[in-house]
Amino acid sequence: MSVKTIKYGLYVAGLFNIVGVLGFSMFFTNPHIAKYYPSVFSDFGLIAIMLWGLAYIASASFYNHARTLMFVFALEKFIYVVTWILFMTSPGRDLPQIFDESVMTGMFYAAYGAGDFAFGCFFAWVGLKGYRIEG
Repeated sequence: MSVKTIKYGLYVAGLFNIVGVLGFSMFFTNPHIAKYYPSVFSDFGLIAIMLWGLAYIASASFYNHARTLMFVFALEKFIYVVTWILFMTSPGRDLPQIFDESVMTGMFYAAYGAGDFAFGCFFAWVGLKGYRIEG
């Protein structure tokens, strides 16, 4: 993967967080996201997600000098994947009901974990790319 592609990936990861939060929360006017998982997706939690997005974008200019930061980003993404799995497998969670109440919220909950998994793998790969495995 080229330097240009990695930088592009960091920008896309940042926009995934920022635009995703603003879009699915409808600029913080959608009450349903926090309703279903307030410990993770309160307004404060959504702002924190956007700050992570800004960190991804900011790191695009120096990622090659801070490979271990990519592992921090990967860990953060995988934590969100775990929260997604716990949410999706929790008894009483009914995604069709969430879709009935709010399509935007349903799409958010159906998809955020898959996106975080993909970007977590990307960050881990970028971090590993800087290390040479020797036998």
